[in-house]
Amino acid sequence: MSQGINNNDGVVTKSPRIIKKLRWWMLILFLLGVTVNYITRNSLGIIAPELKDSLGITTEQYSWIVGAFQLAYTLFQPLCGWLIDVIGLKLGFLICATLWAVACIAHAGAGNWLHLAILRFFMGGAEAAATPANAKTIGEWFPKSERPIAAGWAGVGFSIGAMLAPPIIYFAHASFGWQGAFMFTGVLALLWVVLWWAFYHSPDKHPNLSKEERAHIQQDNEPLSERLPFFTALKTVSKNKRFYGIAIPAFMAEPAWAVMSFWVPLYLAKEHGMDLKQIAMFAWLPFLAADLGSIASGYLTKLYTRWFGCVRINAIVASSVTGAFLMISLAIVTLTRDPYIIIALISIGGFGHQIISCMLSALVVESFDKGQMATVNGMRGSAAWIASFLFSLLIGVTADKVGFNPLFIAMGFFDLIGAVFLVAFIAERRAKRA
Repeated sequence: MSQGINNNDGVVTKSPRIIKKLRWWMLILFLLGVTVNYITRNSLGIIAPELKDSLGITTEQYSWIVGAFQLAYTLFQPLCGWLIDVIGLKLGFLICATLWAVACIAHAGAGNWLHLAILRFFMGGAEAAATPANAKTIGEWFPKSERPIAAGWAGVGFSIGAMLAPPIIYFAHASFGWQGAFMFTGVLALLWVVLWWAFYHSPDKHPNLSKEERAHIQQDNEPLSERLPFFTALKTVSKNKRFYGIAIPAFMAEPAWAVMSFWVPLYLAKEHGMDLKQIAMFAWLPFLAADLGSIASGYLTKLYTRWFGCVRINAIVASSVTGAFLMISLAIVTLTRDPYIIIALISIGGFGHQIISCMLSALVVESFDKGQMATVNGMRGSAAWIASFLFSLLIGVTADKVGFNPLFIAMGFFDLIGAVFLVAFIAERRAKRA
């Protein structure tokens, strides 16, 4: 509520209105930004079949366009994370979001595959801020006890944008052509930038945060660490064994998400003869399943704690391992030619992947202090996108020759390999709980 107070001149002024459960509203604001982030990045995959025809792009050239985005995303995640740690989440994420919006709009002027590759590189570098910003938002606004659930809800933004992209891009494409579709999504991103600038503040400065909720957020009394130079920060994190327990599973998990984001529309068109309208009707379903996986992931940790008595770290690890077993559904794709069953199996994979992804983010905020979270999550993201980049190039040179089946088999088992490292480097042993 707003309250009247007297200033030094005796004039009654209104104090800022207190908003209950503000931390969840800040998470929703961030979630909206990541949703727009994924709409802009996935616009390429939805329009890919037409771009290949209109600009004379081969499958291998398309893989380089995708790879340019992934390479930039790989290289810039640690830098974006460090930038956010140093100058703050509000300004750091705002700068990056503005850059990716402008780059998306510029896609409309592309005349060949090389133009698109260059623009995707710049766009990928700016969009790389989303992953480290995710950890920073959760670390700033939630106490440790709420972070797994918050990480699950935050993960919704990463998949709901991908889910909404097919119908939004189809609408924009039908109304304005492929150039207008890029411009439309870029303008959406700029509108969100305005919202972020107007409404986001850190918990220490937010005028609408109550004293009680601020105390709840800061109950763990986590000290702020020293703000280190970029390369010093990377060196410090790289010496921590727990980082590799997060980074290696991320490396194994990301190829599946890259395929869903950039290659499934092309796969459905090439292997199953779907047109743009049919793709728009069905390609969003794996991302709806991914949304459900994001939401379920945090609550799954509570079930493992309640049913099996797991400590919080082990409950998060167990949830991630559960997601790894669900990824086997992608290998089963190779056993059927029914496109509807294939969509269902890929959807199960989307559900499993987002459980893994959200729990890896939760492990970052669980295992590292607030001053390192964005940097660590950026480094984790780089490990993931190295795999994404290499896998896309592999698809580009092999898909036309051997098809997609060997790639789906690989994606089905990658995460089980990652789960081994997760258990070995992160899970707490019984002796530590004594």
